[in-house]
Amino acid sequence: MSEVTSFTQRAKASLREELLVAATSLLIEKGYTALRMADVAARVGVSRQTLYNEFGTKAALAEAVALRTTAEFLDGIHQRFEAAPDLLGGVRSATAFTIEHARENPLVAAALGTGPAEDLLPLLTTRAEPVLRAAADAAAEHYRSRVPGLADEHAELLAETVVRLNLSHLVLPTHSPAEAADQVCAVIAPAIEKYSSSTME
Repeated sequence: MSEVTSFTQRAKASLREELLVAATSLLIEKGYTALRMADVAARVGVSRQTLYNEFGTKAALAEAVALRTTAEFLDGIHQRFEAAPDLLGGVRSATAFTIEHARENPLVAAALGTGPAEDLLPLLTTRAEPVLRAAADAAAEHYRSRVPGLADEHAELLAETVVRLNLSHLVLPTHSPAEAADQVCAVIAPAIEKYSSSTME
């Protein structure tokens, strides 16, 4: 029975991934407004009802795509923090990675561009709470691991601040990734020092 359950779960996960891949491609091609659930289902070869059963609404599907893309970035950010000599070095490396790869990622680049997918921009700005929360939560874990005793509220404040600064550099790309990373570190370094020092008092 457990083998049957495991197979069913793997099949469901595989189908969900296929649907997300198809939705990502169509969002890049058409944008959010022109995206049709029927087109996503047809590209995978399933019924539209199957797609609705999995995601519920088009908005939920687009959010799932955004979170999937965010997870890919978070994996790269995790690697940069792990390889950094200290917390600030991790912030610098992770920020440069985020900006550089966001500009290269087809979905993010399309959302930040002027083509059909520019209507995806709210997923990164006005409706970005799920994406911001996922990124900030992951970053806060690294902050706590690098600064033992760092209060949860301070780790969360630092992480959310850095995530929002990164987002501003993505939406208004006036600097190179390295320059943007230096600016973010210049802003956040005093706060890291302040809250790190408070853990030793």
